[in-house]
Amino acid sequence: MEPKKLLKDKKVLVMGLGLLGGGVATSKWLIKHGAKVTVTDSKTAAELESSLKQFTPSEKKNLILSLGGHRDADFLENDFIIINPAVPKESPYIAIAKKAGKNIENDASFFFRFLGDRTIGVTGTRGKTTSTNWIAALLSSKYGDVRASGNTPKNAFLKEFDRIIKTDIPAVTELSSWQLETLPASEKAPHVAVITNLFPDHLNRYKEGIEGYAGAKANIFKHQTENDFLILNDGNPWTKFFLSKKPKSQIYFFSKKPLAKNKNGMFAKDGMMIFRQNGEEKKILDVKKFTEKMGEHNLENLLASVLAITLFDQKFKITKKMIDALPAIPFRQEIIFSKKGITVVNDSAGTSPDATVAILRRFPKNSILITGGTDKDLEFKYLSKEIKKILTPADLVLLNGSATKKLIAELEKIKFFKDKKIVLFENLEECVGYASASKKGTILFSPGAASFEKFKNEFDRGEKFNQLLRKN
Repeated sequence: MEPKKLLKDKKVLVMGLGLLGGGVATSKWLIKHGAKVTVTDSKTAAELESSLKQFTPSEKKNLILSLGGHRDADFLENDFIIINPAVPKESPYIAIAKKAGKNIENDASFFFRFLGDRTIGVTGTRGKTTSTNWIAALLSSKYGDVRASGNTPKNAFLKEFDRIIKTDIPAVTELSSWQLETLPASEKAPHVAVITNLFPDHLNRYKEGIEGYAGAKANIFKHQTENDFLILNDGNPWTKFFLSKKPKSQIYFFSKKPLAKNKNGMFAKDGMMIFRQNGEEKKILDVKKFTEKMGEHNLENLLASVLAITLFDQKFKITKKMIDALPAIPFRQEIIFSKKGITVVNDSAGTSPDATVAILRRFPKNSILITGGTDKDLEFKYLSKEIKKILTPADLVLLNGSATKKLIAELEKIKFFKDKKIVLFENLEECVGYASASKKGTILFSPGAASFEKFKNEFDRGEKFNQLLRKN
C-alpha cells in the first residue's frame, strides 16, 4: 500500500512538534500524503515559533495546532497517534490512546511500513552513527547518493522517504532505542539489521533497567524473516540476550578476533579482514594501518559496516581506497584541529561513560580531558578507574552537572584527587579556556553524559565547543 492510500483523509495526531526539526518533518510528510494533521505539544506557540515558521501557508491550512499542553480529546478523535521519540512510553496520553484502540506509531514505524525490504537498519549503544554513515558512504560508490537517515537532526526518516522512493536506492538508517520502542507497529523490519553492541544507557528512561533498554533494541529484528539478516557483536555480553529472543533471521557476527568455526560473519585475523560464510573464508582487505590510526572501536564499526554491505549485496567489492575515504563523523571522536603538536578531539556525541573510556584508550598520552554533563542513571565506577590510570587531577576538567557529581564521588572513593584541587567549572567556555592554556598535546572533549542541563542536545553542545575552540 502506498502512503497516500493509507493516509488520505485520515486524522493523524503528531505528539511533540519539538524544536529540532523531527516533528516538523513528520508533519510535513503526513500533510503531503493527504492526512489531516493535528499537532499537540506541551510548549506554547511562542516557544515553538522557530518550528512553526517552517510550515508554508498551504501546509498551515491543513494543520490544526493544539499547543500549551495535551488534551485527552485529541488522543481519542484521531485515527493515528504519531509520537515524538522523546515521549516516554509511560505517558498517560499514550495509555488513553491505547485503551481507545488507536494506532500508536512514530516516524520510524511509518518509514519501515513502506520501505522495510530494502533497508539496512543499525542500532546499538556505541558506534551506530559511525556505522550507519560508513555504510551509506560505501554504498554510494555503487548506488549513487545514499544518505544516512533516521536518528539524526539533519535527515529524519520521513524527510528521506520520498527521495528513496523516487530513486530506488538503498535506505540506510540509524535507530535509537526510543524509535525502536514503537517499530513493531509497522510489522516490518530492516532487511539487514545491525546491533553494534549494548552497554548501560538511558536508564533514566527504562524503569525496568538495562533489560528494558535491551528489549527495545531487540525490536529491530522482531519482524525479520528467514530471508533477512541479523548482525551481532560476537564480543559483547548482551549478544546472548538477543539470541535468547530466537530471531527468525539468518545470524552473522563481527569480531576483532577470529570467530568460532561454526559462526558466519566478518572478523579480523593477523591484520586482515576476513568474511566467512558456510565454512568458506574470503580475505577482504588489510586493516592493520586502519586499526592503528582509528582505534579498535572503529575496527569494530568497520567490520560491522562491511558485513552489512556484503550481506545486502554480495557482488559489492570493498577497496582500500573506499576505506581511506570514509568520512569523519561529527562529534564522534572527531579531530577538529591538529597542528604544531596540538590535537583537539570533539566527542560531544559520547553520551555514556563507555564512550569516554574509548577515547581515553585511543589517546592515552599527553592528554587533557573535558567531561561531565547530565545523568542518565548510569554508573561511573569503570570510567573513574580509567581516568586514574591515564590522567592526573590537573588533566581532568569537569563541566558541572548531575552526572559530574556522580563521577566526582567515584573518583574520591579511589583517592584520585588526594590533596589536589578539583578542576570544576559551571560553563563550557571556562573549561575550554583552562584546557587551551594547559599546553597539553591533545585536548579531548568527551562528556560521557547527556547535555540537557546546559544545552539543547549533544549536537548543540558539540557546535558550541567548536565555536569556543575557534575563539581560543
